[in-house]
Amino acid sequence: MIVTFGSINVDFVNRVERIPSPGETVLGPDYAVIPGGKGANQALAARRAGAEVALVGAVGQDPFAAIALSLLRRDGVDLSRAAAVDAPTGAAYIAVSAAGENAIVVAAGANARVVASQMDGLALGAGDTLLLQREVPEAEVVKAARAAKRAGARVILNAAPAGEVSRELLGALDVLVVNEHEVAIVAAGLGLAGGPDDLARQIDADHGVATIVTLGGEGAVGWTGGVRRSAPALPVEVVDTTAAGDTFCGAFAAAMDQGLGFTTALARAAAAGSLACATAGAQPSIPMKAAIDAVAADFLA
Repeated sequence: MIVTFGSINVDFVNRVERIPSPGETVLGPDYAVIPGGKGANQALAARRAGAEVALVGAVGQDPFAAIALSLLRRDGVDLSRAAAVDAPTGAAYIAVSAAGENAIVVAAGANARVVASQMDGLALGAGDTLLLQREVPEAEVVKAARAAKRAGARVILNAAPAGEVSRELLGALDVLVVNEHEVAIVAAGLGLAGGPDDLARQIDADHGVATIVTLGGEGAVGWTGGVRRSAPALPVEVVDTTAAGDTFCGAFAAAMDQGLGFTTALARAAAAGSLACATAGAQPSIPMKAAIDAVAADFLA
């Protein structure tokens, strides 16, 4: 079982010719309101990749809550630990360029009310996975990680949005997932320097935390136990990169939760993240297990 402790949002997505510069207004033809949030995206990705998933988070008592939870509910994510609180449902304002790149502003709303005690009573133990991100209060993320670690569960952190990772949190992790920008910030906080690949190696070596760096169109590299693993990205036509990283994390967690090895999990995650780039929107772009199976078979042949 995977427990995802994280954010739940609605995404307001505006397609534009290019991402605006500071102080600039760029017009787009229309917008869409889509379920999102890093916690919700990763929970849905893990569920669609075949895992049993519970989501711990919070929404408001407003009309956007139903939208934010709609695909999670439809696809069978356990929402019994998703609280309804006296704050607006979290929102993200996303500009997507013609090249498929995005710029995002997130309003925390109800996500600022998420607490680790919402996990009380969950039967986490050996063989289970806690999947974390950084769109809910950091102190509660640390508490959740430490509780899961004490219970013997695997703990995975996607250090996004970017920021330093405290040694207290790092000590509770089994796996760290970052992109090229995020690994530089995490490493700087640990007094490390180098390129993304070497930084992953150093974090693995110095702190005993398997570290994966996603590299966009170049796939991903991971270091675990002093051994380097890598997986290529699929050659897809990029439509929208929103939720590609979240899809990677959820698919990786699902593969590990299902007992697959690190190398296989990395390949499945890279395949899933690539597929997500070929469809517009956050949660609508997250692929199903059958689609991941079909393309991952080529990676592992």
